[in-house]
Amino acid sequence: MDRMVAMETFVTVVDAGSFSAAARRLKLGQPAVSKAVAQLEERLGARLLLRSTRGLAPTDAGQRFYEHALRAIDEAEQAEQAVRESSDGLSGRLRIGAAVTFARLHVLPALKSFLDQHPNLSIEIVLDDRSVDLLEEGVDVALRMGTLDDSTMTARRIATGRRVVVGTPSYFAEAGIPDTPAELSRHQAVVYSLRGGGESWLFSHADGTDSTVSLSGRISVNAAEGMRTAVLGHMGLAVASEWMFAPELASGAVQAVLTDWTLPHIDLWAVFPSGRMATTKARAFVAFVEHLLNERQSGEDLIA
Repeated sequence: MDRMVAMETFVTVVDAGSFSAAARRLKLGQPAVSKAVAQLEERLGARLLLRSTRGLAPTDAGQRFYEHALRAIDEAEQAEQAVRESSDGLSGRLRIGAAVTFARLHVLPALKSFLDQHPNLSIEIVLDDRSVDLLEEGVDVALRMGTLDDSTMTARRIATGRRVVVGTPSYFAEAGIPDTPAELSRHQAVVYSLRGGGESWLFSHADGTDSTVSLSGRISVNAAEGMRTAVLGHMGLAVASEWMFAPELASGAVQAVLTDWTLPHIDLWAVFPSGRMATTKARAFVAFVEHLLNERQSGEDLIA
């Protein structure tokens, strides 16, 4: 078997955790994958994988080989991509992961200009508010907000947004506008339960005063689209990023209150598959999103 093909097969087996899962990714039969790894072990004169009822794990030698093979594969891909781009620009497929609402409001509407710049590039977007496994899903780069759960991920912060307390004018006309964070406890809140949300919030004032408030309400959602629908349906107020309600904040369909208090900011990260070099296509897309958000922030004093 070709040396590079053998390395790619072994890396896929380690990433997938089993011969059968690797075979599905490679679109090969499981016996062919097992044979390729066995031949590789024979050629190297070392055992690379430990097999158990729980799956596969690399030996010490296998881990060292995996790390070197990974770099070799990435460098080969970068070399091929550099040659393609020198004549054709970005090409092939770019698979992107992003939260549903953020992509709908901020990425998809601007995507045409990025595609126009790279006519030989196709894009597939995986929309999910949860943190999907990038390797398992074959994602080249994901846009994630909030605190990253896994410190081993390769990530770069590309923007920072403000959190605000928002509600519709109709809701505030009925329930009243809070003058202090403490008054939020008397309001119906729509609580976002995923990463970057929650019930307890720290408010800070320019005079140095801090106030921790616990929100409560009859509605809790695990998707930003659900929070938007509930707030826009006048069912309560919410603590949310300005990204989430950017069009409505601009139009007045929702209003921000307690604006003399600040909440913890929220970061937007570009996250790449762990252990892999970011592709040129992924880096170009991240630069596009970063420029887009920075341009809007400077033009509107609102990262949205």
